[in-house]
Amino acid sequence: MTDMTKSGALGEPVATASPAAEAFLDVRDLRIHFPTEDGLVKSVDGLSFQLEKGKTLGIVGESGSGKSVTSLGIMGLHKVGQYGRGRAQISGEIRLAGKELLSADPEEVRRLRGREMAMIFQDPLSALHPYYTIGAQIVEAYRVHHDVDKKTARRRAVELLDRVGIPEPKARVDSYPHEFSGGMRQRAMIAMALVNNPELLIADEPTTALDVTVQAQILDLIRDLQKEFGSAVIIITHDLGVVAELADDILVMYGGRCVERGPAEKVFYEPQHPYTWGLLGSMPRIDREQTERLIPVQGSPPSLINVPSGCAFHPRCPYADVPAGGVSRTERPELREVASGHHAACHMTPEDRTRIWTEEIAPKL
Repeated sequence: MTDMTKSGALGEPVATASPAAEAFLDVRDLRIHFPTEDGLVKSVDGLSFQLEKGKTLGIVGESGSGKSVTSLGIMGLHKVGQYGRGRAQISGEIRLAGKELLSADPEEVRRLRGREMAMIFQDPLSALHPYYTIGAQIVEAYRVHHDVDKKTARRRAVELLDRVGIPEPKARVDSYPHEFSGGMRQRAMIAMALVNNPELLIADEPTTALDVTVQAQILDLIRDLQKEFGSAVIIITHDLGVVAELADDILVMYGGRCVERGPAEKVFYEPQHPYTWGLLGSMPRIDREQTERLIPVQGSPPSLINVPSGCAFHPRCPYADVPAGGVSRTERPELREVASGHHAACHMTPEDRTRIWTEEIAPKL
């Protein structure tokens, strides 16, 4: 792999790489299920991780793995209830700066949303209101949490638009979303998310549908603003190139569960799960001539209503038969520490994983 990763340590409930540092965000055994006529959709099924301020966590996986559902759960944006279409059954713990969010009053969570935690949504054209100017929407987001007049809030909006690289911010503050390009809309969305200096920023597929040069600009912007504000950042994406550029730590999701997590450098250079191998094998390289076709992950993601027994990845895993006794098909593997701060959920022995990675997988990447 290219040397684009940053080293870092992802604190976890199981083991923390920096015990002295208290996690700003602490997610424990999070489960988000949706009752449907066809059965219970287990979108997130026992997810745990920690994140410190100033660090960036990349959550990766295919569509339907539970990434965005996790982010909406942290933000408190799911409709909660036992019954009703689209209502979620949520359990576990989500602590933000020591405050438990799942059991908190919804009004208290609403006050935290925007000020303590904010989110950059995947599609800014849908997230921004088409009938109001960009400036009016940023002003509203600011005045909800600050007792200031519109003139002061407008100055703040212009300041943020300038900071995120919108040209002529004093004029463009009165533009409507449809008058902005895709990259500028994403920048405006970032300005709105950062207007209250949140301590947690969640970016859900922040570069989707943007061209490559604009993607690089948006990633550089997020990195620079994180340094300025000292925020904890979660980047949710299916693009490993994005997390290689930004993340200190990586959490790989499959079928609503974590299958691997650890420092970015470890996950890129010493991955311990066959699904992670598949994601790396399907990523194009630009640092050398590509002489062979990319290696796709065979098959399709599992149904979250009928998740396969045993290891959820076993129907697609080329190495499902390596562990003796067919255990991959009958027993769900636990997330175990394979190195300091590095965890994986796989039935293969560490020796088998190391041998397959070094002899079969890594030479092809």
